[in-house]
Amino acid sequence: MENIVSREAEGGGLDEMDLVREARRPSLTGVAAILARGVCRHFRDLGAGCLLETPLRSGRRADVMALTRNGEIVIVEIKSGPQDFRADRKWPEYRAFCDRLYFAVGNGFPKDLIPEDAGLIVADGYGAAVLREAPAHPLAGARRKAVTLRFARLAAARLQALGDPPDVAAL
Repeated sequence: MENIVSREAEGGGLDEMDLVREARRPSLTGVAAILARGVCRHFRDLGAGCLLETPLRSGRRADVMALTRNGEIVIVEIKSGPQDFRADRKWPEYRAFCDRLYFAVGNGFPKDLIPEDAGLIVADGYGAAVLREAPAHPLAGARRKAVTLRFARLAAARLQALGDPPDVAAL
């Protein structure tokens, strides 16, 4: 199976089979899934749409990506615990794909670990609260269009896969 990320990095786009594969991709699990649920509920209440595990052109995956009413792109990196945060240093790469970057953590997480140049959200399975707003780093127009189109196509493919599951043998 061809790597979707490497093809994207070489300038190719998501073709229909890539979208089908992404639509079937497993979601977050455990504590991360619980926090993601609360984060998505929070953004939904603000009128934004969210996707989990959204592939970025860089080859990374955003835990939660939200598209707000005014077209702002938000990435939320979920951290299930301090060890998860300390082991993961890829998050600065997400800034190139969003207007705002947040970390979402559980209530007992030591908040002083989260960098000051990112927003901070505390979440549980029922909702979330923003403790610190993320600074705005507006995307360039071309990047915004590319990220928004990728978001829309992936959302549509995932929705279609719910009602019309792809033929597993074809993957």
